[in-house]
Amino acid sequence: MRSKNVTKGPERAPNRSLFYALGYTEEELDRPLIGVVSAYSEIVPGHQHLDKLARAACDGVRMAGGTPVLLPSIGVCDGIAMGHVGMKYSLASRELIADSVETMAQAHQLDGLVLLPNCDKIVPGMVMAAVRIDIPAIVCSGGPMLAGTVGGEHTTLSKMFEAVGAFKANQIDKDTLHAIERDCCPGCGSCSGMYTANSMNCLCEALGLALPGNGTVPAVFSARTQLAKKSGMAIMRLVEENITARQIVTPQALKNALACDMALGCSSNSVLHLLAIANEAEVPMDLHTFNEVSAATPNLCHLAPAGPTHMEDLYFAGGVAAVQHELLQHGLLNGSLPTVTGKTVAENTAGCAIKNTNAIRPVKTPYSATGGLQILWGNIAQKGCVVKRSAVAPEMLRHSGPARVFHSEEDAIAAIYAGKIIAGDVVVICYEGPKGGPGMREMLNPTSALAGMGLDKSVALITDGRFSGASRGASIGHVAPEAALGGAIALVREGDIIDIDIPAATLNARLSPLDLADRRAKWQAPPPNVSKGWLARYAKLVQGADLGAIMSI
Repeated sequence: MRSKNVTKGPERAPNRSLFYALGYTEEELDRPLIGVVSAYSEIVPGHQHLDKLARAACDGVRMAGGTPVLLPSIGVCDGIAMGHVGMKYSLASRELIADSVETMAQAHQLDGLVLLPNCDKIVPGMVMAAVRIDIPAIVCSGGPMLAGTVGGEHTTLSKMFEAVGAFKANQIDKDTLHAIERDCCPGCGSCSGMYTANSMNCLCEALGLALPGNGTVPAVFSARTQLAKKSGMAIMRLVEENITARQIVTPQALKNALACDMALGCSSNSVLHLLAIANEAEVPMDLHTFNEVSAATPNLCHLAPAGPTHMEDLYFAGGVAAVQHELLQHGLLNGSLPTVTGKTVAENTAGCAIKNTNAIRPVKTPYSATGGLQILWGNIAQKGCVVKRSAVAPEMLRHSGPARVFHSEEDAIAAIYAGKIIAGDVVVICYEGPKGGPGMREMLNPTSALAGMGLDKSVALITDGRFSGASRGASIGHVAPEAALGGAIALVREGDIIDIDIPAATLNARLSPLDLADRRAKWQAPPPNVSKGWLARYAKLVQGADLGAIMSI
């Protein structure tokens, strides 16, 4: 056990004295020390109940013969951080979380980790740490929020953001806006569509790093508390057998996760996070891998914002296990891989047939023959960009239009609200990438404004920033190289014609190589947006979106 480095032998008497100061007994110090890392706080709806789940996980550890050690983690609520300077900190917080989990596990020589995240960057941050230090680990998320109900219909946060656009366009009145505001998010849990948080919680299950149900059991169900207890118990078997995170997160497991990503129609942010996790696991992966898996994997789910179903519908339809079972029946998944249950993927999902084809379509009748995400390349995205294809209206899969160029999210949203964007336009927002932002802000406000105004089927949006999983429409993000590094997106001018062909995986401006070279010769790098604090350090060290916005060493 790693913990013997702090609990065993006469040389560790000083270390033990500090454990005794904490109230631990000799019997507890004879058992494996398990870090229970909780991102509980009173600022994130998805995390406000994690204190209860942490206690349940601690109970599970004790029941299975271990000693739980409760540890904290920060977490940003992307919805609250949206649309202002706070969003610059969201993606960057992923690195702080990974570093802090590594620090606590290594400094105190913990034998294993039960990771209790729920929302966007907290999930991948914790997983990155687990595979980086490569010790036994299991993820137990807080679970999804139930859908809200407004006017007798289920709704969720994406509709709230779109309602602002509808209000600005005088399509709804103030009372309707307030009704949606009050009722779209009814309680604790990660917001109830297939947004980034739920995407990553489902993908942890698909990776084999979480127990079945991790992605879909609603936050308020007793089954979620039971899952936390079972996760605490399961970590003890992993510790006893020394099954570490990298034994689970293998190249084949990442391919399985990608297949589930495509079938489920996950957030475009999953591209950044899976690349980052693969990097920590020292598994080769690039954007071409996403398109290869997408080409072979049909899209089976259209959860909000792509369609009318929500996470609770996916849960009652059989959850991630039913999706895995369906993919396995058609040879689209590797069923022989190990998972934290001690069983293989095939054993975990045996008999998990689809219970509701409105929430999960069979492979033979998918929403599309290809996956929910598509990587595009072209003369303004030489290193690639990402679109959530499953949330794009059919008429926008191919689109050409004049560029409307903005150098910040704020300028773009002001133009949209002022009615200056019309059908056919291509909104281009640059200098919002990992370095340029810094922090690669999510663009949910402009995409939702366009959707709320009824322009999501006639206007595209392209950025070197990124999109919330709640965005829908022809929202193309992660353009690399980014503008701040002199990427060609910085050379696009007002009125340039942009050609988008999602089925052909291309994104181009109608500019010749000579035009681009002439503009590049005149381009000057702008001064940094941030010059002090953590974000300034982040901007200096962060790498491109095509690499997962990981930090250089």
